[in-house]
Amino acid sequence: MSINFCSKCGSTVEVRSIGGADRLACTSCDYIYWGNYSIGVGALIIKEGKILLVRRAQEPGKGYWTNPGGYIEQQEPIEETIVREVLEEAGIHAKVTGIIAVRDQPREIHNLYIAFEMEYLSGEPIPDDEEVDEAGFFTLEETESMNVAGFTKWLLDVAFQAEGKGLIKEPLAIKALERYGLFRV
Repeated sequence: MSINFCSKCGSTVEVRSIGGADRLACTSCDYIYWGNYSIGVGALIIKEGKILLVRRAQEPGKGYWTNPGGYIEQQEPIEETIVREVLEEAGIHAKVTGIIAVRDQPREIHNLYIAFEMEYLSGEPIPDDEEVDEAGFFTLEETESMNVAGFTKWLLDVAFQAEGKGLIKEPLAIKALERYGLFRV
């Protein structure tokens, strides 16, 4: 993606060497275009030996089974994002217990995807009939005959074969860092 104007002041941008790389920088103010990024989140929720999956009702991935998830909103803490997405897509109340996997996908819009291990709290799987048209808890064996997306197959392996706890949510609130999502080993 190419930008021609500064998103801070509206002036034109030019290519400059900054930090050892060519970057777009404003000709009038201090704005530097660092790139275009998106952050996706996904939930891995196991209840009684079964994992929550949803079937995509729209592109990308229409017809594939995936774990519920989505993209963060600009000022939404990432932990709230995944709780919201699970509830919206599958009608399930769950809470974050840790981060279990991360995918880094450099491309035109550089994507970072964070998979959260979550504890099931309540609810029955109900699809939103917008983004997903089916939702349910499935055993690993049941998923073998389903149209599961490739990346989700990897996440299923992570969820069922995980030996450690991954990064766990910081249990201590640090007043100076309110609204930070802190996770540690």
